[in-house]
Amino acid sequence: MSVSGWSHQALAATSAISAQAAKPITDWCTPLVARLPKISGTDCRNSQVQPAGALSANGFPILVRDIAADPRRKQALKVLLLGGIHGDEQTASAIVFKWIEVMQKPATQEFQWKIAPIVNPDGLLAAKPMRVNARGVDLNRNFPTPNWQQDAPRYWANTTRSDPRRFPGKAPVSEPESRWVYDTIEQFKPDVIISVHAPFGVLDFDGPVTPPRRFGRLIYNRVGVYPGSLGNYSGLHKDIPVVTIELPNATVLPPDAEVQRIWQDMLGWIRRNVSAQAKLAQR
Repeated sequence: MSVSGWSHQALAATSAISAQAAKPITDWCTPLVARLPKISGTDCRNSQVQPAGALSANGFPILVRDIAADPRRKQALKVLLLGGIHGDEQTASAIVFKWIEVMQKPATQEFQWKIAPIVNPDGLLAAKPMRVNARGVDLNRNFPTPNWQQDAPRYWANTTRSDPRRFPGKAPVSEPESRWVYDTIEQFKPDVIISVHAPFGVLDFDGPVTPPRRFGRLIYNRVGVYPGSLGNYSGLHKDIPVVTIELPNATVLPPDAEVQRIWQDMLGWIRRNVSAQAKLAQR
């Protein structure tokens, strides 16, 4: 599948990709915020996201922010927060930037955070934002779930009827973006993963702890288990709880009050459920 059509701004940003280490973060924010609802260049710069060292298929850096826990807290839980695995779900990235704004408050500093607001920058920056990455792979079908080589191609062919928007790739973690997520899980060793999507307007969950009942207006309602999905890989195979937040609209953010309610409910659920599970595991 051939994909073309980055914006002129995105092409300008990637023309100097070889010198990324010397470039200020503003070079990356400029093309991204043009696609993100209610996120300004100032919002992006204030988030202090930085290149993680991994590049997308088209050579755009995957941006991350690490926020340490309060040093007085012993064995703080580790939270991996991901947005924008699908590039045409712009709100899934925008809301993560909104949450970064409040992450300096004490309620947040009880956890250690690794945050990647835009896992699929190529999909976001395509001429028309698209679900897949620049090589036409659905990153959320590219994780190494058991029997991937048999199940993922069969599911794609038989169930999706070879839908190009859901192509799982030719091998698990074949894509630089999914490989970065895979490597980050191995190295960061999160206690819980929060992955933001749109537009089903529900909560999905995979893993060994009690599922959340609701975050804001989003109510728990299983979406399904798919070969190669992050929830299947991390939640069911690795026993790392994965909450998939499905916002109700891919291009329009919820009202600010709802953005904060989802955030507060998420923190409360982690505190009550993941903390308890971690303590049991330490016994």
